[in-house]
Amino acid sequence: MPHEPRFIFFGTPPVAAETLRALLAEGFVPALVVTNPDAPKGRGLALTPSPVKLLASAHDIPVFTPETLDEAAQKEITSRAASYAVVVAYGKIFPESLIHAFPKGVLNVHYSLLPKYRGATPMETALLQGETETGVTVQQMVKELDAGDILAQEAAPIAPEETARELRPRLIALGAKLLVETLPHFERGEIVPEKQDAARASRARKFKKEDGRLDLSGDARENWNKYRAYADTIGTHFFAADGTRAKIKSAEFADGEFRVLRVIPASGSEMSYADFVRP
Repeated sequence: MPHEPRFIFFGTPPVAAETLRALLAEGFVPALVVTNPDAPKGRGLALTPSPVKLLASAHDIPVFTPETLDEAAQKEITSRAASYAVVVAYGKIFPESLIHAFPKGVLNVHYSLLPKYRGATPMETALLQGETETGVTVQQMVKELDAGDILAQEAAPIAPEETARELRPRLIALGAKLLVETLPHFERGEIVPEKQDAARASRARKFKKEDGRLDLSGDARENWNKYRAYADTIGTHFFAADGTRAKIKSAEFADGEFRVLRVIPASGSEMSYADFVRP
């Protein structure tokens, strides 16, 4: 049976869909799912539903896809008379008026140990900084980005060889588990929120494609951390002496050296780095 009180789920990409899947498995069925509108995708640019919409539709959960959370959208959302909301990577600015529209507030899953790495790229930033530990936080949303009271946290180690490809799914699973464990206590009013120490806050900025450019003659550890951080998003690349651009397909860090193993030249197929640089 679905849990009470009623809640609304906001989310769009796979990370949000995996979290919603975990909620559904434990009987937490939202009264409404709010996600981004269908977007062009693939070579044919066919309009494609978000992963969250696909999952919600498969479970016969009502779905709302507003372009913006304007006054009309907020009226539709609040008409569901939900006690609280859960937000996971929704992808739109959440108005303060909507936060206050929920009697019990809005919960958000963030992939760092807040107040560290507030912002859009907490996992990537942890890898860039060479952290050996990160984690997830369930926080109560406020107007200021990722500055809400902490309801629950769980740490997770980062292995020296781990890249974003391995770390991201671990954190998604951990965040879903923590949320499922937290919600019953939250619904019963058993959690004492913990204020964040703003003096300890740090930011995780958005990154651009050019951030993935490496200078292979530069700092080896920095290059390795960039390779790890961007492994499943923008990737990393470098320019050879003749100006040829090459994407790094695989690399390693050994004996204090950053070693490129395989590359994909701008105009060519995947090959070993040794073959790429061979005269």
